[in-house]
Amino acid sequence: MGAGAVSENGSGRGGGLTEQHSSFWRRNRWILWFGGCLGVVVAALAVVVAVALHRAEPFLRARIVAGLEDRFHARVELDSFHMSLVHGLRAEGKGLRIWAPQSALTKDATVGGNAEPLIRLAEFRFHAPLHYQRGKPFHISVVELEGLDVRVPPRSRFAHDKPKDAGEAVQRSNRGWDLPTVSVDTVECLGTRLTLETDKPGKLPIQIAISRLKLTGFRRTGATGKTSGGVPVMDFEAELTNPKPVGRITTSGTFGPWQVDDPGESSVTGDYDFSHADLGSFKALAGTLSSTGHYDGTLRDLTVDGQTDTPDFQLRPFNNPLPLHTKFHAKVDGTNGDTWLQPVEATLGRSHFTVEGKIVRVAEPGENGGPLVSKGHNISLTVNVDRGRIEDFLRLASHSNPSILTGAVTARAMLDIPPGPEHVVKRMKLKGSFKLDDALFTSAKIQDRIRDLSLRALGRPKDVKESAPETVDSTMSGDFQMVDGVIALPVLKYSVPGAAIQLRGTYEVEGGAINFEGSAALQATISQMVGGWKGLLLKPADRFFKKDGAGTEVPIHISGTRDAPEFGVDIGRMKKTLPETPGQK
Repeated sequence: MGAGAVSENGSGRGGGLTEQHSSFWRRNRWILWFGGCLGVVVAALAVVVAVALHRAEPFLRARIVAGLEDRFHARVELDSFHMSLVHGLRAEGKGLRIWAPQSALTKDATVGGNAEPLIRLAEFRFHAPLHYQRGKPFHISVVELEGLDVRVPPRSRFAHDKPKDAGEAVQRSNRGWDLPTVSVDTVECLGTRLTLETDKPGKLPIQIAISRLKLTGFRRTGATGKTSGGVPVMDFEAELTNPKPVGRITTSGTFGPWQVDDPGESSVTGDYDFSHADLGSFKALAGTLSSTGHYDGTLRDLTVDGQTDTPDFQLRPFNNPLPLHTKFHAKVDGTNGDTWLQPVEATLGRSHFTVEGKIVRVAEPGENGGPLVSKGHNISLTVNVDRGRIEDFLRLASHSNPSILTGAVTARAMLDIPPGPEHVVKRMKLKGSFKLDDALFTSAKIQDRIRDLSLRALGRPKDVKESAPETVDSTMSGDFQMVDGVIALPVLKYSVPGAAIQLRGTYEVEGGAINFEGSAALQATISQMVGGWKGLLLKPADRFFKKDGAGTEVPIHISGTRDAPEFGVDIGRMKKTLPETPGQK
């Protein structure tokens, strides 16, 4: 009975609470009605906003297109534009295309050459707060762009002296529905490509793929000239991979204003850092290059000042590395990559030299008159070696290490390397002159021969057999030219104490084959060169070998290879120069 009482009491208490809870909502039904109405209103408002945004998108898309047309004075197309209200205003668009202004193009360009847009953009998006104060710029912190493709036509396509169509600009600016002023902090671009076209025959356009591009610091220039209506000046940071030589480039600077009448004349200035560039992408080179510098000018006409460091520069197939440092001033035509060096100051090992000239790309039509195909670069340079060491250049272009010859060299040469599949040694053309002082051969065999020649030429044959040979320096000078991997020296003058030698012949760079002939004018006579009792027997022959004040002049030759040279006297040529004795036939 007690348990039943408790149960009834408990049930009574629970029922009382439920009844009180129900009574509360009956007395305050307005809360339920208000909440329900509020939910319906919010839902309806969301639907209304969504519908309004959806219906407003074509209108806003049209205004965006109109605003861009007013800005660029050109035809603009935008495939789609969408907005949403999620944590503020979010907008995105796809398929934006901007053409060059018709009023800025030549007549030929407007007929059939303006089919491609100047700017293509695959997709853009931005996020902005909902609040907007009338009279103040609409602020957007970040605009994201994907697939930006900018094509800069050649200069000849633009009519720089053509009067502007003022009526077109007035008509557009008086439409009365300009967008509010927009303030953007940052534009981030992914997958950007810049194409600089050229109208030069046999030249391919330059394509620059930029993996990351960041634009900031948007500002306007002065209100004079073409800058007043262009896109504001902006700061940029970019990262890209250079195609050849392959390496990473980071750069930052200032771009603009964008010249509507000819985008190629848009100004750009900045600094760059080119690191870990693999010279192995060139057939004849190897090493890792790094470069820093500054550039200034327009997209078509850049001036670049910088320096490069290649601690392991080498030529293939010789693969003897040397440190190479350069400091350069260059002009670059951005439409085709042609470069004029004005000049390059270089240090190779211990050698200092300067280079001036040009490096231009060469292209030919593809099969059956197809698109142009790059054939490489044509290099035309003037090289001036003012403080050089011959061992640096010989080491770079030979398999031997150490090099066969050492000494101080000065030289001046014209260098031409046309494009082609052959090795650079076969394609290289050289023509110039040189002078070599304090020359010493690293080969003991060759140096001993030169020492013996000098001592005998001085009339000191007894000293040849001394156990402590003295060092004999020599000098060399002459003209040279190189074609198909063979160096030809029409005049080579070589002198050591007591002897002056003139040679002419050839030297094969890769095989090392030597083929020279000439004459040796010696201070001593034949009898003095031989000495002893043999010299006494040769005294009657001295008069036959004296010529032009020399004690002895004999025809000589050098043959064999770089590693195994052979020296000799040409007896056959000597007989032709000797006078005939009575009864000789």
